[in-house]
Amino acid sequence: MKCPNCNETLLMSEKHGVEIDYCPNCRGIWLDRGELDKIIEHSADHYSRKDNYESDYKKYGYNDYDKDYYKRHPHKKKKSFLNDFFDF
Repeated sequence: MKCPNCNETLLMSEKHGVEIDYCPNCRGIWLDRGELDKIIEHSADHYSRKDNYESDYKKYGYNDYDKDYYKRHPHKKKKSFLNDFFDF
């Protein structure tokens, strides 16, 4: 399959039972029917448990970001468990 953006051949990766097609050139991510629903379901299951929510809060340092953080560090993004899906 070819990337709709740059016509490069898409690569496939499987993460947590979800097949994700991605472009190594433009880094686009393409999901087939139902795959986004699986990711959303996985996130709902993950955060439905209080232990996961609290451990992610500590692990990814959400409390380290104050309102001026992005002015001082404009290119740093918050991380979450979804990075496990999209770590290309």
